[in-house]
Amino acid sequence: MRHTIEAVLIVSGLLVLAACGSDGVTATVTATATVRATVAPTPSTAPTTAAPVVKKRTITKRQAIPFATSRVHDATLAKGTRVVRARGVAGIRILTYRVTFTNGVRTAKKLVRRTIMKAPITRVIVIGTKEAPRCDPNYSGACVPIASDVDCAGGSGNGPAYVQGPVRVVGTDVYGLDADGDGIGCDS
Repeated sequence: MRHTIEAVLIVSGLLVLAACGSDGVTATVTATATVRATVAPTPSTAPTTAAPVVKKRTITKRQAIPFATSRVHDATLAKGTRVVRARGVAGIRILTYRVTFTNGVRTAKKLVRRTIMKAPITRVIVIGTKEAPRCDPNYSGACVPIASDVDCAGGSGNGPAYVQGPVRVVGTDVYGLDADGDGIGCDS
């Protein structure tokens, strides 16, 4: 006699087969079995995935533009002197982005516009290059240059350096500027 299997059931690791014969007699077979099965969802029971939620937003951001520094040499300032001629000021730039969010997570960011609201102002530093005169410490009141020979300006000397007097001799009169010995040179 032939039986048609009506149901297959696994209960606590036991395989239970229920079969019905053509004569109406039902047979049940129970066996211990390890069953590995994969279940493929049918179209009617397949989980449905919702379409992703995509939102696009425009975002603007302010950004500082650093100022540049320019150094200028000036022969009218003493060497080593530094003066700020123009104070530097940072500028302001506005950046506009197009941002895409998918299910609340940022997935794209594109810069669409860059606008300068305020241009930066360059800082200008002036650096002196003028050599400071080297003056002989034996004289005061005027700078007597250190040279192989110094004479009074407008006098009969032949230089190569000259001093506009009067000058006070405070040490040794190495250039002979105080001809009358009164402590004051180039006074005539």
